[in-house]
Amino acid sequence: MTPTAQSGAGEAAEFAPAKINLTLHVTGQRADGYHLLDSLVVFAGVGDRVEISPGPLSLTIDGPFAAGLSADADNLCLRAARLAGSEGAIRLTKNLPLASGIGGGSADAAAVLRAFRVWPERPEMLGADVPVCLAGRPLRMRGLGEILEPVPDLPPLAVVLVNPGKGLATPDVFRALTQRDNPAMPDLPEFFDRAGLLAFVAACRNDLEAPAISLLPEIADCLNALRDAGAELARMSGSGATCFGIFPDAEAAATAAEALARPGWWVVPTTLASPQTIG
Repeated sequence: MTPTAQSGAGEAAEFAPAKINLTLHVTGQRADGYHLLDSLVVFAGVGDRVEISPGPLSLTIDGPFAAGLSADADNLCLRAARLAGSEGAIRLTKNLPLASGIGGGSADAAAVLRAFRVWPERPEMLGADVPVCLAGRPLRMRGLGEILEPVPDLPPLAVVLVNPGKGLATPDVFRALTQRDNPAMPDLPEFFDRAGLLAFVAACRNDLEAPAISLLPEIADCLNALRDAGAELARMSGSGATCFGIFPDAEAAATAAEALARPGWWVVPTTLASPQTIG
């Protein structure tokens, strides 16, 4: 859809949910250096929040992770507004850790576009995760992130998200990747129950997990802690460093989150579910 230029904006607010890569297969690398991906993406019940009010284009940031984020012209929220041809005073409440593999900046940019009610033809210009974050529902993401395919309805999953309190730069993780031509994700079935979804995810991979651990060994500590706390499956999301553990139910996830508390760690129990039940 072609973006509609807007001179300003009324009051609007959008939730920017954390993006979770249940799977992430790196299937190749183009001549220009960009990697080809194949990923099953879902969204969590925790995230940032974007509010737009009338006025010239500006950005203010608050929230628990505001201190590490700059409001300069290169911020993805401002870049999204410029791509949309829109103006407004943007307020970003940053609840997600930075450089954490759960699409925080991309989710924020997508929320800005939704707030302005503008859907650019090439949102991937802002980042590989922006198209799927703009869609805001479970999808299979391929190519550079611009190829989005529907998936069967997914059952909700109770999870705990754990981040060791340290960020990872995505380019560094890709540089540490030794095998860039890996098998694609298997075809998805027509129907998923909970057991089937867990089995499917367990049979898949995150090809960036090993290189990320080589750069930040604390990721392995997070994964081991999740397993020790009773996770049925634990894996890193995106390029790290956030990991997720899937638990039998919300009560088990909440109990595990209490046990996983460590100084400096970000630990949050939440749900991976349809857009109608998050936010």
